[in-house]
Amino acid sequence: MMNIKPSAAIRKNYNEISELCKRSGEPVYLTKNGEGDLVVMDIETFARRESMLRLRENLVAAEEGRLNGKPGYSIDEVSAMMKAAVREVLDGQRK
Repeated sequence: MMNIKPSAAIRKNYNEISELCKRSGEPVYLTKNGEGDLVVMDIETFARRESMLRLRENLVAAEEGRLNGKPGYSIDEVSAMMKAAVREVLDGQRK
């Protein structure tokens, strides 16, 4: 579900918006004069999204390298990289 609030809500209801972000794990979209203006999310959600983006970037780079003839990785190497990525995301959730 998309959470949308007017921008004035951040000044008036900071604690409520903060709690909504933390409870839902979703961003809150703020509007100004009826138009999209800002997106607010709690730091854990932000960190988790950043970790997932880095993982995706690394996977795309590896696939591009493979398609361009670069040497690949063994199953054990890929398994170790995936475990490290999962640990990074889980550690970000615990903070």
